[in-house]
Parts: sequence; structure tokens; C-alpha cells
Amino acid sequence: MPDTGYPLERTAYLLVDPYNDFLSEGGKIYPSVEPIATEVGLLDNLRALDRAVRSVGIPVFIVPHRRWEPGDYEDWDHPNPTQRLIMRRHSFARGEWGGEWHPDLAPKEGDIVVQEHWGQSGFANTDLDFRLKQKGITHVIVVGLLANTCIESTARFAMELGYHVTLVKDATAAFHPDMMHAAHHLNGPTFAHAIVTTGELIATLVKEEGSCGPTSPSSIGSVQ
Repeated sequence: MPDTGYPLERTAYLLVDPYNDFLSEGGKIYPSVEPIATEVGLLDNLRALDRAVRSVGIPVFIVPHRRWEPGDYEDWDHPNPTQRLIMRRHSFARGEWGGEWHPDLAPKEGDIVVQEHWGQSGFANTDLDFRLKQKGITHVIVVGLLANTCIESTARFAMELGYHVTLVKDATAAFHPDMMHAAHHLNGPTFAHAIVTTGELIATLVKEEGSCGPTSPSSIGSVQ
């Protein structure tokens, strides 16, 4: 992908579904993502990105999936396969540990938590586009879970709405290597403006911040 710059005042960081069920040992879905999450260093990369974007003043948007509640989906005409799984295993159950934020990635003061999405796109039937436009955002960095479902759907929708889209291929995970390959090597290049690693993105943010004033990479964050 070509070199990409980020106008810091017009860039947003979209963290999708940072729930314990996905990211914490003991979570309902964690065993399915653990092998790839471990391979790519997902949690360390998300922690490093969290430090980096905050240090340069990029706003953080939490983009959460619907937390399961009793009665969800049962009377729907056509819940999709993922929703049927949620209905059976009660993923991200509201009021339970699995539906709480991973402690290292919980919203902080000033973060925006958008309306929960029912399907796979963080934009569909939520206030995400409205909230981004109210801040004059033109560039979005999309990270979180899962690479081939909510990340891809949210990022595609962002492209359709006219945003500049960045995927961070080691700040996400999936159930199978083929899903990661499809997300970043087959599908991603058809809609994303940049597909980068955590280290590459942090280096770019350091450069962008440096163009506005003195800084050092150590003040922005490091990748394990």
C-alpha cells in the first residue's frame, strides 16, 4: 500500500468489540481466537496502539457489538448464523463478565462509546457515522475483532461513506489463518486505503506528530 499520512485532527481510532469474551482467558470466544491472537501479539499491539493514539490526541471510539440479553433474536424472521451462535452461547451477555470490557482496553474519560451494532458493521443502525462527522473525521483506523467479520464490515462501510480507511493486520485476529489471509490479502486491498502493521502505524504517527512539534517515539509507545 502507498505511504499514508494521518491528519491528526481529522483521524479517529475505532476499537471494535474489546470484550472479555473475545480477549480474556476464560471468555466464551477467546479459545477460538487465542492461537492467532498469540501469534500476532494482538493484546500487546492493542495496548501499544492505545498509548500511541492517545499520546498524539487521536480520539478513541469504542464500537461495541450488541450485548446479549434474554429474548434477543428468538422472534426474528432470519437471524444470521453469527446471531444464532450468540443466541445459543450468550456471547457478550449484558451484566456478565464476558460482556464487560477487557481491563486494558476499557473506555477512558473523553472516549466515545457508540451505539451497539446488531450485525457486523459498526455503522449499520448506529450513531457512528454521525458522531465521526460531528468531529470532522475523515480518516479511520479500524482494529479489534474479528478480522473477517466486524472489522471488515465496519471498514467496508466506512469506505462506502467516504472515509479513508486503515486496517492494522496484527491488531486483530480470526478463527483460522485463512480468514486472516482473506481479510488482509484478498478482501482488504479492494477497499482499504492502507493495510499496515502496528509498528508501521506507530512510526507514521510519530512522524505526523513530529511535523507539528518535537516528540520522541518512546513517548508514543512501543511494540513488544
